[in-house]
Amino acid sequence: MVKLTWVVDDIADPPLRAEHGYAMWIDAPGGQVLLDTGGSGDVLLHNLGVLGLDPERLDALVLSHGHDDHTGGLAELLSHLRPGTLVFAHPTLFTQRYSTKSGELRARGLRVSQDDLPGHAVFSFNAGPVEVVPGVWTTGEVQPRPDPEGRSPHHFVKRGDDIVADPYADDLSLVVRVAGDRMLLLCGCCHAGLLNTLAQARRVRREPIVAVAGGVHLAGALDEVIDKTVSTLGTMDSLRTLWLGHCSGQEILEAARADLSEVLVRQGSAGQHLVLDAGEVVCE
Repeated sequence: MVKLTWVVDDIADPPLRAEHGYAMWIDAPGGQVLLDTGGSGDVLLHNLGVLGLDPERLDALVLSHGHDDHTGGLAELLSHLRPGTLVFAHPTLFTQRYSTKSGELRARGLRVSQDDLPGHAVFSFNAGPVEVVPGVWTTGEVQPRPDPEGRSPHHFVKRGDDIVADPYADDLSLVVRVAGDRMLLLCGCCHAGLLNTLAQARRVRREPIVAVAGGVHLAGALDEVIDKTVSTLGTMDSLRTLWLGHCSGQEILEAARADLSEVLVRQGSAGQHLVLDAGEVVCE
């Protein structure tokens, strides 16, 4: 059995706090894993406390990519982890990222350097897939990307003296064994594109995917992208659950509810739980 707890999201019911950010707790047979750290340590640690989730129980932390709405709570969280806790990420995690959404070039990457972070956690940088605890794998870097990415025209990185479009090379997701040969794809922001990430997940593990959860960065996507995504999901005979929030957008939720009659489609928010077992899927 695998239990997911949505810790940080743009939507939350008091006493939980909402912010533009994302963090998901995975309680799996092989260990306890946190995917991402929200937009701030204040909200992350508050919500963990309300939910009764102790960071010292974590066996691993995974960072899906470097944007500050997924890494904003990192520095404060690290001081609450057990010494030696592994932190998994892509090698380009600390590349500085920028956004022009406000009309100005603003930093959107990690707010601290690796040298300034508490030293008792151990960073493990991997471009390829890696098993973080038994039964939980990263997708590694998502390549190739023939289908549309979850891209924003406002996202940039610095390359030498130039500011260039963010290639989202660091974007990764998790593949989690639910039971037997059943798998869950758990995304952070899915900047690499949901369909590309699904293809990468199948390269990592060939077992059928029964659920897709997390953020899939389809808010504001073109109709043809939404249509192709839902059509492709409809070809997945094993798929039973879509549990999407943060950057996913209402468009994908509405289209999936209309077209995927055999799939439970749920809007995710902080404080919700999803339990996946051999015989059932339970949302709370």
